[in-house]
Amino acid sequence: MADKHPLSEREFWEIYRKVPRLTVEVIIHSEQGVLLTLRDIDPCKDMWHLPGGTVRFGEPLTEAVKRITKRELNIDVQDTKLLGYIEYPSHYENGLDSPVGIAFEVTKHVGKIKPNKEAKKYGWFKELPGSMHQEQKDFLAKTVFTDNSSD
Repeated sequence: MADKHPLSEREFWEIYRKVPRLTVEVIIHSEQGVLLTLRDIDPCKDMWHLPGGTVRFGEPLTEAVKRITKRELNIDVQDTKLLGYIEYPSHYENGLDSPVGIAFEVTKHVGKIKPNKEAKKYGWFKELPGSMHQEQKDFLAKTVFTDNSSD
């Protein structure tokens, strides 16, 4: 199935700059660290982040995780675990939008990770990079890292 967007980019931003936007955040971690991608598109170009994206109207959250992970990382999610939520006041304060991300850990997947064109590259991090949303850093420090979160 093609990844067809129900709204034009203009319509999307007209709406999502005015209302809270529900997203899913994808957390994959191993002994190598946590997987982050370096965005190659706006908003937030050149920032490291958790893979994720907008939940479509009527879409179950776990299906959104599967769809977004397949599109962004080219892997098939087989099992997830709900970890919590991330609010992004920095987005609102900077005039972007007002997302709330529901964070899921991918506990089982198949396929080799290969990010799509939205990412310049990806990496595994045991210490979080400076160029990253503070909200994601804080969340990962509470849920994934217990003794080595960075500022």
